[in-house]
Amino acid sequence: MVQPALTKTLLTGVIAGVVGGGAILYGQQGVQLLQNQNQKVSTTATSTKTIAKNATATSAYNKVSDAVVSVLNFTKSSQGSYQESSEGSGVIYKKTDGSAFIVTNNHVITGAAKIQVMLHSGKKVTATLVGKDAMTDLAVLKIDGTDVTTTAQFGDSSKITVGENVLAIGSPLGSEYASSVTQGIISAKKRLVEATSENGQNYGGSTVIQTDAAINPGNSGGPLINFAGQVIGINSMKLSTSSSGTSVEGMGFAIPSDQVVDIVNKLVKDGKVTRPAIGISLINLSEVTASEQKSTLKIPDSVTGGVVVMSLTNNGPADKAGLKKYDVIVGINGKKVSSQADLREELYKHSLGDTITLTYYHQDTKQTVKVKLTQKLAS
Repeated sequence: MVQPALTKTLLTGVIAGVVGGGAILYGQQGVQLLQNQNQKVSTTATSTKTIAKNATATSAYNKVSDAVVSVLNFTKSSQGSYQESSEGSGVIYKKTDGSAFIVTNNHVITGAAKIQVMLHSGKKVTATLVGKDAMTDLAVLKIDGTDVTTTAQFGDSSKITVGENVLAIGSPLGSEYASSVTQGIISAKKRLVEATSENGQNYGGSTVIQTDAAINPGNSGGPLINFAGQVIGINSMKLSTSSSGTSVEGMGFAIPSDQVVDIVNKLVKDGKVTRPAIGISLINLSEVTASEQKSTLKIPDSVTGGVVVMSLTNNGPADKAGLKKYDVIVGINGKKVSSQADLREELYKHSLGDTITLTYYHQDTKQTVKVKLTQKLAS
């Protein structure tokens, strides 16, 4: 029998899981294929130990600044004229076959009837939307590459360290302040923040880098770079007030470059991102009290992290594999799972049809099971 306190905890988890945390294993955002360029970009592994000792904010900025652009979103009036609706930032990451490709935030171009890009030189050119992904808040644009002289290089975000110096570059408050740069540090390598689609579907969370480098309206879509001048993230949002209304300073977030590279390659190749699902809703084990973990989940005291299965899709991959409600997943493919972010990050590296191995506790028994990813995330 479920204890009353745990019932309340887990009921809250179901609501949050189905709409939020669990929805990350169900939702998928697809877009029309506009271009198909098969040349992929990749990350270059650079840790703080290998960044040149004489590297400075100025030297890092100079490597990237010419590749940073302003992105102008135009809507169409009832009279048929175009009016600038909003502005953001972006970074040119590839030039091929006479075209240049730009990564920016999905929310920067949402609702646009026309998109313009202002280059570092100040020249404005028309951009074509290649693809967008609401879950990761990323979009890829294409422009004529004639005037593009510099492309940015992606660094390896898995190699970043807390306390490492970083720069945020973009157009805070619009193109009037284009190519502004702010300096800060990596405050945390991995945070899970809310992610919502244009139609209001809550995807439950997005894994991001936290930084105290100033990120303001208009910086969205611009690069977060290390002192080697490599893009380690795409600036996406800032936290200005807490849920209680308390004013917050120095909490900005960027999409990690490893995730960015994976998504932009898929968008350029296929115009959409198709994700696998295991068919569960879940909550973090940390949301369940120690006494409830012992009395209801019945897991060993040594289990300190993981995700609790709250419900399963009938005949879904997890259901077919034999997982049950209240099982606690602690690993995927040999990698430790402490939270939803860990599970999602590893799961989304796979494609439909792949088979993964989950490690989990069914009460006090540790087990492993193979799960074939036959279900894709619902739109």
